[in-house]
Amino acid sequence: MTDSSPSAVCARCHKTSSLCVCTDVVPLDNHITVLILQHPQEQDVELGTAHLTALHFKDAAVRIGLSWPSLAKALGRPADPKHWATLYLGSVKPAALPVGQEIVALTRKGGAHPDQHGQLSNIQGVILLDGTWSQAKALWWRNPWLLKTKRIVLVPRQPSRYGRLRREARREAISTLEAAALLLSRLEDQPKISEALHASFAKLLDRYRAHKEVPLES
Repeated sequence: MTDSSPSAVCARCHKTSSLCVCTDVVPLDNHITVLILQHPQEQDVELGTAHLTALHFKDAAVRIGLSWPSLAKALGRPADPKHWATLYLGSVKPAALPVGQEIVALTRKGGAHPDQHGQLSNIQGVILLDGTWSQAKALWWRNPWLLKTKRIVLVPRQPSRYGRLRREARREAISTLEAAALLLSRLEDQPKISEALHASFAKLLDRYRAHKEVPLES
């Protein structure tokens, strides 16, 4: 028998019953693998989106830890990091980025890569580092094999749906779910990916506000 009490934790999305929105989530076919590396001290159980994000894709995984010896070990199957991209956390000057482009490939020096199409084509998988900014940076430096992957940054046109619910270190910061929605929908040219993920995220935030009695933002 499934425990439906408000404090019971869903085995799929790792949320309490009062915040679980994964019942209607149907995994989507994705050509680009999604690998989420989550810092073990990530404490945002209520508003965190790593597990909910992975549930939306047939080819996705969440790995919790500090370091792995290689991409293949983290993923659980053979993989060449040269064909993968990591959402980069380093500082990038907005003036150096192409105007109007939401996904930007970087050079090793942190500037916009001169061959954007070539860098963003034929990506086999994307890696998202989940946690606070300091935790995500720790994951980056604890896993030197990430340096072999392509580096990409996001320049979202809209701010995170979190709004005032969660303070972010940067204005352009968005949730792991929003990042995956933007990356996969654009790289695979499948708008339905973004629609599905954002619908679930909106439900989660609505449930959180109702549960915590948080007023809607004007």
